[in-house]
Amino acid sequence: MCGIVGIFGRSPVAARLYDAMTILQHRGQDAAGMTTLDDGRMRSARGIGLVRDVFGEQSVAGLTGDIGIGHVRYPTAGCDRPDETQPMYVNSPCGIALGHNGNLINSDRLSAELFAQDRRHINTESDSEVLLNCLAHELAIQPGGSPTPAQIFAAVDGVHRRCRGGYAAVALIAGVGLLGFRDPHGIRPAVLGRRESDDGEEYIIASESVVLDILGFELVSDLAPGEAVLVDMDGQLHRHASPEARSHTPCLFEYVYFARPDSMIDDLSVYKVRLRMGEALAEKILREWPDHDIDVVIPVPDTSRTACLPLAHMLGVKYREGLMKNRYIGRTFIMPGQEERARSVRRKLNTIPLEFRRKNVLLVDDSIVRGTTSRQIIQMAREAGANKVYLASASPPVRYPNVYGIDMPAASELIAAGRSEEEVCAAIGADRLIYQDLEALEQAVRGKNQKLDGFDSSCFSGKYVTGLEDGYLEALEARRSDAARMQRRGQSG
Repeated sequence: MCGIVGIFGRSPVAARLYDAMTILQHRGQDAAGMTTLDDGRMRSARGIGLVRDVFGEQSVAGLTGDIGIGHVRYPTAGCDRPDETQPMYVNSPCGIALGHNGNLINSDRLSAELFAQDRRHINTESDSEVLLNCLAHELAIQPGGSPTPAQIFAAVDGVHRRCRGGYAAVALIAGVGLLGFRDPHGIRPAVLGRRESDDGEEYIIASESVVLDILGFELVSDLAPGEAVLVDMDGQLHRHASPEARSHTPCLFEYVYFARPDSMIDDLSVYKVRLRMGEALAEKILREWPDHDIDVVIPVPDTSRTACLPLAHMLGVKYREGLMKNRYIGRTFIMPGQEERARSVRRKLNTIPLEFRRKNVLLVDDSIVRGTTSRQIIQMAREAGANKVYLASASPPVRYPNVYGIDMPAASELIAAGRSEEEVCAAIGADRLIYQDLEALEQAVRGKNQKLDGFDSSCFSGKYVTGLEDGYLEALEARRSDAARMQRRGQSG
């Protein structure tokens, strides 16, 4: 999962890109990069680490220009080395820099195809470089000189025909302008915003609407599945509805965990969605466990707080903050390596024993993925004096790998894969485990929005909206599992 932003401004944009990337830092803590366009010249800075670590005052000041893109990421494919950070750049045609959120499921085949047919060499393991070179090739085969908006959009349609997976991207094209586009299923999010300045209209494309709110842009709309938007060098906005668009099925896990609660995604308030998730979970508990003995409900900070509040209210049980979070520790889910995730749980969370002592406690979390965090928090609750420790998950069991840009590449690393709910309960050491039902989750997310065709719920259901080639999941696990990453790091060391 990554965060992308592109700004067409009427004054230097580097400082605003920095702010936007900081706002999106929850989407990726591994690397950050920024590219601006100034008088036909691309200026770029990128590196491993948080935005504040990669960019100092001097480096931001050197990124001159009124148009630019920024990117934050955690590694799914590639990004084991600094040269795999984004935005990435190719000098032909025109000069293109691109930042990408998502994952291509046919990147290996495309990489070979790009070399054999298009004479383009892919130098990293990053599928973002594949996406960039696909765009560059599709643009290069357009006839004539400087590309028109229609030709840019034809190139994006060509990308959609060749690339399979979930992706949202922003790109700078020298002499052309700022481009943004979204995959044909709308799996990964992207929004368009606008604001008036003294010198004319400014535009922004970002992963989440919260960026627009904080930077003072008005939300125009989400990008539709397959849609491309271009802001040309004169500041004119062009939009294109792609004939390659398919069913609109945004990623369900965006609403469960990744997106900020103050964001809107596909006309849905993430905050409201999470409230409804808590209500649905409470209904299940009341239906299946009407004589429960829960004394107190405690959220696992931070994402589950929103769902936890209505759940406690509907159960008629006290809501308490019993786990305190060290905000200087990153999100454990997106930390590379099981050992690092396990070590970080204890550094990140601490109990308030008074809220646990001699009580039957229901912990509420947004999801249970690898089980690392859940197991340790349950143990911490017992050490704090809890009589019984129950755990409720606002989402269903995560049993299948995610292939569209969320770091769940290996079924063997998912605690619910191949286990019943009772076996998961025993594995994490809980006295009782309650999972949300998938149908209830989808209804909670959808609310009254009938425009969506469905959701990408593949990590829960095992149904992949793009389809998968035979052997893909096995190859993905071999490449991107924690064990594979550790082996690569050991070899490089």
